[in-house]
Amino acid sequence: MSDSMIEISLCMIVRDEEKSLGRCLSSVGDIADEIIIIDTGSTDGTKEIARSFGAKLYDFAWVNDFAAARNYSFRKAGKDYIVWLDADDILLPDDREQFMQLKRILPAGIDSVAMKYNVGFDGEGRAVTSLRRNRLVKRSCNFEWIGAVHEYLDIPANILLSDIAVTHMKDKEPTDRNLKIYRARVEQGEQLPVRDLFYFANELKNNHSFEEAIFYYAAYLASGLGWVEDNIRACIKQSECYYHLGNLEEAVRAIGQSLVYDKPGPEFCYRLGCYLCGLKAVGQAVYWFELALQVPMNNSDLGIVNHMFHTWLPHYQLALCYDYLGNPYKANYHHEQVLQYKQQTAM
Repeated sequence: MSDSMIEISLCMIVRDEEKSLGRCLSSVGDIADEIIIIDTGSTDGTKEIARSFGAKLYDFAWVNDFAAARNYSFRKAGKDYIVWLDADDILLPDDREQFMQLKRILPAGIDSVAMKYNVGFDGEGRAVTSLRRNRLVKRSCNFEWIGAVHEYLDIPANILLSDIAVTHMKDKEPTDRNLKIYRARVEQGEQLPVRDLFYFANELKNNHSFEEAIFYYAAYLASGLGWVEDNIRACIKQSECYYHLGNLEEAVRAIGQSLVYDKPGPEFCYRLGCYLCGLKAVGQAVYWFELALQVPMNNSDLGIVNHMFHTWLPHYQLALCYDYLGNPYKANYHHEQVLQYKQQTAM
């Protein structure tokens, strides 16, 4: 164990974040020993808020490249470790307390701490969707951000997996900013890296350009060079595009392609059940909804986890299916399971 508490630089890139920056910095408490704020062109009160927290403030001309901005922020850090956050992230009290404990006991040989990132919530505000990000890194390792959009830190080893969670509290309406960045790169004749094919397709899907998204998901999968977790997501997302286009047969085919990469998980089972319901194959759908309740979650440390797909959602669909099939006893059972889950998670 380290002989003393580590010191941490908090590095952030911001623009027009006066509504959320103060909330974020207040939630950090004493974790950060210095605050580095890189402003990419704010026209509101963001800079004044940053200064009120004693931040070291720097301007950075925006060049449509998130990695460039984050790497600039890391170069301004002066402490032995760096933690990064976005303005609409916070640390809840329990996570902040765990983080302070980590400052005291972090082993010297750890280069990065991968923390949970809670990004999706139910109607009562409980986290149901999460993933992991390399959140705290050793500055002397000189890790570089990669990717103009959906940037990431490529860290090969010495990663500690932590249960500490950063909570994403997005308070801005979705925009097509990332899509515009990708389109500009394509129009300039740039050949997108394989990973960016996947994220470009995601942006197209999120902006309802479903046919174009299908094309880029196919291009990504055809490369054979993607991460397994992203391959599975690409198949599922491509199937969703077909669903939105009203082509349920192709939605079934697309999601079935994910079986090349791994065994079916709860989301696969749930979505396939929904597609089969749309095709009036309700008896077959029941099989997949019930399987969604039985198969284990993907234990990968890299994939996105959404707990709804193996808890109340399949029960909800099964209640509808059994009601359609004329089995009120089973329909009522699954309806009660939904209510019971809601009550338990509300405690």
